[in-house]
Amino acid sequence: MSDTDSYRELRERMVADQIEARGIHDPRVLLAMRTVPREAFVPADLQSKAYADGALPIDCQQTISQPLIVAMMSAALQLRGSERVLEIGTGSGYQAAVLAQLAAEVVTLERHETLSRTATELLKELGYDNVITRIADGTLGCAEFAPFDRIMVTAGATEIPPALFDQLAEGGRMIIPLGESGVQTLTLVHKRDGKPVREDLTGCRFVPLIADEG
Repeated sequence: MSDTDSYRELRERMVADQIEARGIHDPRVLLAMRTVPREAFVPADLQSKAYADGALPIDCQQTISQPLIVAMMSAALQLRGSERVLEIGTGSGYQAAVLAQLAAEVVTLERHETLSRTATELLKELGYDNVITRIADGTLGCAEFAPFDRIMVTAGATEIPPALFDQLAEGGRMIIPLGESGVQTLTLVHKRDGKPVREDLTGCRFVPLIADEG
């Protein structure tokens, strides 16, 4: 069996055992998780663990999220293919690649230049030409491309960053881990009549969302 065939089998098993078995059934999300080569987004020495049921370390003391969390956050946005999505925290680029399978356009921000440049090159190499990367303070969002139909924040915050909520379109959805460090709740935020309506989904643990100033 070739390496490609082996990874394809691991992706199928990941989706069946880690995602579908835990209640996520959005067919577009499942297809995206079966399609994106997670092994390409982890350090070379961890590729054998790429489809393990957990987060993995990457450069700059960051992580690539557990497959279940990637699928859960993606499903919560209820993407149908026409949306513009803002992602805060490019990291390895894996979540951006999954979102690129589900939305019309993805704008992804990363404050670590090393991570952003590596992810940019990899996403381009893999053909994700509907992803725009920027090196930026994620708490400020990206006014250049606002408003966004959906926003995904892949780092934990104590509250919803005002700039991000301002850049969310009316009727849009934001998924964000909220709470103190290590005690976060994955939260779905709906924008209704200009106000946030929160829906708690599950407990989670993310690296902290850091503002470059203040």
